[in-house]
Amino acid sequence: MLPQEIIRKKRDGAGLSAAEISQFIVGLTQGSVTDAQAAAFAMAVFFRGMTMDERVALTSAMMQSGTVLDWADLSGPVLDKHSTGGIGDNVSLMLAPAIAACGGFVPMISGRGLGHTGGTLDKLDSIPGYVSQPDLASFRRVVRETGAAIIGQTADLAPADKKLYSIRDVTATVESIPLITASILSKKLAAGLQGLVMDVKTGSGAFMPTLEGATELAKSLADVATGAGLPTTALITDMDEPLASAAGNAVEVRNAIHYLTGAHRDPRLHEVVLALGTEMLLIGGLVATLEEGRTMLATAIASGAAAEHFQRMVTALGGPSDLIIRPDAHLPKAPIIRPVLVEEAGYVTRISTRDIGLAVVTLGGGRTRAEDGIDHAVGFSALLATGSEVTKDTPLGFVHARTEGAAQAASIALQQAYSIGLQKPAIRPLIHDRFQGKGL
Repeated sequence: MLPQEIIRKKRDGAGLSAAEISQFIVGLTQGSVTDAQAAAFAMAVFFRGMTMDERVALTSAMMQSGTVLDWADLSGPVLDKHSTGGIGDNVSLMLAPAIAACGGFVPMISGRGLGHTGGTLDKLDSIPGYVSQPDLASFRRVVRETGAAIIGQTADLAPADKKLYSIRDVTATVESIPLITASILSKKLAAGLQGLVMDVKTGSGAFMPTLEGATELAKSLADVATGAGLPTTALITDMDEPLASAAGNAVEVRNAIHYLTGAHRDPRLHEVVLALGTEMLLIGGLVATLEEGRTMLATAIASGAAAEHFQRMVTALGGPSDLIIRPDAHLPKAPIIRPVLVEEAGYVTRISTRDIGLAVVTLGGGRTRAEDGIDHAVGFSALLATGSEVTKDTPLGFVHARTEGAAQAASIALQQAYSIGLQKPAIRPLIHDRFQGKGL
């Protein structure tokens, strides 16, 4: 069938067969489907939606557009976690090595930050020498030798996704549940996983701020992945305040190292790491119950085994061999680091988390365009959590800035992002819901 006829069918609300979807994606990959036709297809899906069968077919076709990895030579389950993103979400840096320490293998393909959310790849790029986009042979070697490797998407994996996303990004069709689902899962399926846990964020700093939207996305991701042959569980977790007490790139890596070594562990961050990791161990068959998984994971973290695997991964991918014990000798530091003070006494009642993310971008720690460079040193650290009691001149956090002007502007933005009241607020649940994927 001609590409325009496939577009016409979807435009008019008719269902597409797996063969039609596959034909369209093959054409997109090979160039016989134009960017204009891909944009029209994306807009038709945006307005008409897709059935679960169509979503599985689209995800599978995009996965098959490039290399699909095979990890048959590994001695344990191949697992991964994916987050829809937020502020202070550095979970991957601790979780991947912790799962490796428990006997799993984690070939994690992560992305860069866009908009107000940070990207795991940008955090890792703040580590001197770390090769975040190695060739596939190196990727396989590091996973085999260290149990985990966190890298960026290569040209070999799901190239149709990369092309379609770039078109969606400039045609106002990003916010489509079927297209988001296929984009995320095509890369995960191409990575050859045997189990996946999705962390779908909701709240003021999330891509899906409402619980209703997050629930729809979580169910779609879990069901489509499972229907495509990848057992998946999705958790909806809170992003109504920064997850870690740091927001930026190098500051979040430093925070992750402090977590792994036990120097400092943010309570909410620790709970999310345990919740997601426990699900990964369960879905990978490494434990029989969630309780057993939580104990195993907590032991791997507390014993230093997770920290050891993190260091091995960093070293294997070109980073410094003593990063864990000497992070300040390697991670970039901003020339200006100063406290941002509270101007009234009370309790932190609300945090406009998205505004903190935007302040990091304004400092230079994020992008407004995909091709922009970033300053890895800037951001915020020691951020107060909701419910914290404050007196006048209590630091809300510390700003890390390149210039005096940037530090002043970011300080004002942080003060405006925090609401202070006289009564301690009720704390939102950290884990809102859990969904296990249903096969088709």
